[in-house]
Amino acid sequence: MHPIAPARRFICTGNRKLATAATQSVIPSNELGYAQQNDKKDDFPTANIDDRKVSLMWEPHNWSRFHHVWLRDHCRCPDCFHPITKQRLVNTFDIPPDIKPINVRSTAEGLEVTWPATATETHSSFYPWFWLQENTYDPSPRNSRNTDERVLWGSRIANSPPTVTHQDVMGSSDHGLYKYLSNVDKFGFCLVTGVPATPEATEQLSERIGFIRETQYGKFWEFTADLSKGDTAYTTMALGAHTDNTYFTDPCGLQLFHLLSHTEGTGGATLLVDGFYVASILKELHPNLYALLARVPVPAHAAGEPSALYRPSPPTGYPTLRLDAVSDELVQVRWNNDDRSVMSHLDPSLVEDWYKAIRMWNKLLTSQDSEYWIQLTPGTVLTVDNHRVLHGRSAFDGKRRVCGAYIGVDEYRSKLAVLQEKFSSGSRLTSHEPSVGRSVWSPSL
Repeated sequence: MHPIAPARRFICTGNRKLATAATQSVIPSNELGYAQQNDKKDDFPTANIDDRKVSLMWEPHNWSRFHHVWLRDHCRCPDCFHPITKQRLVNTFDIPPDIKPINVRSTAEGLEVTWPATATETHSSFYPWFWLQENTYDPSPRNSRNTDERVLWGSRIANSPPTVTHQDVMGSSDHGLYKYLSNVDKFGFCLVTGVPATPEATEQLSERIGFIRETQYGKFWEFTADLSKGDTAYTTMALGAHTDNTYFTDPCGLQLFHLLSHTEGTGGATLLVDGFYVASILKELHPNLYALLARVPVPAHAAGEPSALYRPSPPTGYPTLRLDAVSDELVQVRWNNDDRSVMSHLDPSLVEDWYKAIRMWNKLLTSQDSEYWIQLTPGTVLTVDNHRVLHGRSAFDGKRRVCGAYIGVDEYRSKLAVLQEKFSSGSRLTSHEPSVGRSVWSPSL
């Protein structure tokens, strides 16, 4: 075991570069692969290296392994990752595929790794323990790293639906807005009470979340049953549980509804169904049918307006149940039988099974256990996660005036993420990182 020749060593610590004495030597790992450590082993994970990976022992029989090239690519020092823009600066393609640390060292806050850089310089990286634990991939985490507190619900949600007040949501502290969007994230919908029964107040509430998404129905829309648009929503007909925009490549994320008035008639109750709840039942009782709905794409169209013809790209559409490619978790429900196009792409051997699958899906959607009915009144805005909760309505008569808006899923998720950083205790800095806005170790990055 021989130290390398004295070299100028740079330690990049979070957002600043510190130069050590030019005569300081770097201690390599020993022949067994165990890193030299100047601190007590009991205080933090033990690190060792081989030719391809750094291994961390969190506790006996609990290891994580990280490839050398992966660690070097994820260095977050200011030379490798811009502390303000939060964009990668390191040239991934300049990293030697067989790169190996000169030394690894466990500290109280995280892992320090010294890399060969040039003949006369080395490069040091620092990785917080919490960040390494959150991003471990070998072995794969048992639960998705995006595991949240999602609550699946059926008809009994009527006993205590998630609700916030308009005053809280529009408050300057943003805490009410955080509660509002957290409810949407947790339950798939939320009611906002005390909203002035005007289009202007509803539009302001929508813009509190993000940019309003403009579609063929306009930007902020207001409608009655006059068929001014070629869609059954502009009639007095009953509408079964469905999600909107199945004919778009990227359906809207949130949908806001506000019943401004209903005179000279009755009916028009709103229907909500938790698509994730229904899908969980289908998966448990009929896993083969669940798998089929997660695999077979369904084409759709919006063709009621002579000036527009919307179809998703590709035109064969997307499955009713969209699963995460890594975790296989359900991430989106996409279902509107009224807007479904011709199923001409079905494999002949799957035709009967597919109809069996959607028949069971519809049976579960329309069961008394799944349906939550609510009679909206002026002053209450309903916000629905269009990627999860299906909505519908009963038939009605009289004059019914409704307004609302679409919000893109990315705008909604961005606003929620910012509020989580502001109000959640999960935002962590290290002593290696001066506070310059969002942490470079944010789990979102």
